[in-house]
Amino acid sequence: MTVRVRFAPSPTGMFHVGGARSALQNWIFAKQQGGVFVLRIEDTDAARNRPEWTEGILSALDWLGIKRGTYEGPYFQSANAEEHRRAAARLYAEGRAYYCDCTRESVQTRTGSQYQGYDGFCRDRGLEPGPGRALRFRTPDEGETVVVDLIRGEPTFENRLIEDFVIARGDGSPVFLLANVIDDLTMGITHVIRAEEHLPNTPKQQLLWEALGVKPPVWAHVPVVVNEKRQKLSKRRDKVALEAYRDEGYLADAMRNYLMLLGWAPSGDREIVPWSVIESEFRLSDVNPSPAFFDEKKLRAFNGEYIRALSTEEFIAACQPWLTGTETIAPPPWRPEDFDPAAFAAVAPLAQTRIAVLSEIVPNVDFLFLESPLIDEAAWAKAMKEGAAELLDDAIATFEALPTWEAEPLKAALEEVGTRRGLKLGKAQAPVRVAVTGRSVGLPLFESLAVLGRDRTLTRLRAARVRLT
Repeated sequence: MTVRVRFAPSPTGMFHVGGARSALQNWIFAKQQGGVFVLRIEDTDAARNRPEWTEGILSALDWLGIKRGTYEGPYFQSANAEEHRRAAARLYAEGRAYYCDCTRESVQTRTGSQYQGYDGFCRDRGLEPGPGRALRFRTPDEGETVVVDLIRGEPTFENRLIEDFVIARGDGSPVFLLANVIDDLTMGITHVIRAEEHLPNTPKQQLLWEALGVKPPVWAHVPVVVNEKRQKLSKRRDKVALEAYRDEGYLADAMRNYLMLLGWAPSGDREIVPWSVIESEFRLSDVNPSPAFFDEKKLRAFNGEYIRALSTEEFIAACQPWLTGTETIAPPPWRPEDFDPAAFAAVAPLAQTRIAVLSEIVPNVDFLFLESPLIDEAAWAKAMKEGAAELLDDAIATFEALPTWEAEPLKAALEEVGTRRGLKLGKAQAPVRVAVTGRSVGLPLFESLAVLGRDRTLTRLRAARVRLT
């Protein structure tokens, strides 16, 4: 048997980080088993589907390393609609399903509760197909449905507690439960690896597989991903879009590594490991069924480690989208013609050790490529207190007299200025840093002044002095 797994997202919004984790787990499992990864776009929600969301799924998978052309698909669920309808008709013809004209209100009236499920009222009414009549699957009255799950063991569901669920709407269109089963059957899916939220649907889908006379796939329900309050990640409340992390400057390798740790861990006391180790060691049976906390702070720290592990050349290349702008990344504040690749290359090693996401490169280097710095007014107010004007006068005169414009002489010169004014270097450099870079924090000051150059540095110091007048 050739192992066949599928990843089946809906094109109704941004690509969820939880979905990205499921895709990676399916991808690795297929590779380990010498099997096939199938991408199926579940696009039957016509009111919410948009082509750009489909492209978003494809591009997000590309970014994660699941590249177009290396998997089967994408298939579209809507293309299999006729198979869905045939399956519904077959289940009806074989007595495994029946038509129902009950409304939610009528069920509530009979049961006296808005929380109780369908009461089976139409089971034996013998209704024929007709407008507004949904098709319901006739669940067994007795026995149990045992779901054999590679992660959760054998969850058992009493059949009498499973209501007769709808498999086709009043307009004849099959619902997710049936369409999902028929697509998996048609595509020969052997293993379904998906999020825990689908577990309650599994006994219903397993009953459908059995009713169609086919052995169900092997199930594996991975843990739900939660926020710091242990609430399921929600796109309405939490930062969940993979594209947002990508455009903020998270590296694909860091994101892949982190996502795989949501419910699983490699051997030894380590978390940051090469992808080859993850591919070799990952086992579905080792996945912890407990909810997995998506810790953005931890992901950020991971990303910083991955950034620092790049070579200087790799780091410079990785920064390019933020230095120029793209369709989804805003352009930097400087004019394209003012960007100096040599100046950036000179400070890149300094920036590489200080940023955690690539988008932070812009505020760290923008002072090099702007005619005048973007002033952080809070930083200005804090640094330009009493005595700052006189310190800047002293610094300007001392810097003008330097025979060479290099980091060490610049540092020594400002130390002298500070000594004359009874200030340690940290206090003495604060007004200079804000005057030149516009901010109170950033790259090492004296290396930055060396790259900026004598004329531009002195011009900014004099402008700051004027502003203080």
